[in-house]
Amino acid sequence: QVQPAESGGGMVEAGGSLRLSCAASGRIFSISTMGWFRQAPGKQRELVASITSGGTTYYADSVKGRFTISRDNAKSTVYLQMNSLKPEDTAVYYCRHYAANSWGQGTQVTVSS
Repeated sequence: QVQPAESGGGMVEAGGSLRLSCAASGRIFSISTMGWFRQAPGKQRELVASITSGGTTYYADSVKGRFTISRDNAKSTVYLQMNSLKPEDTAVYYCRHYAANSWGQGTQVTVSS
């Protein structure tokens, strides 16, 4: 079972930046679409960004122009660079490994106003 592991969450002031990392061991990483989701209290989990094995990216409208997803297949790691953070970005962020059909445990991001 491939178990993604997120890191990089924390607390930051509005306008600040954070970079999340998701490490996922295994040979199938390079062929898998990887995604970042988030879930705020009382809300459904939502897709924030995803990246295919070929590097095609998708972003939710709410984060376009502020977040950047990237991947390093040599390190089996996917990143989410988050800039110009807003209080409404506060949530637990989860990494999803599509090929392995697995989720990470999540990392908390808190943005203060």
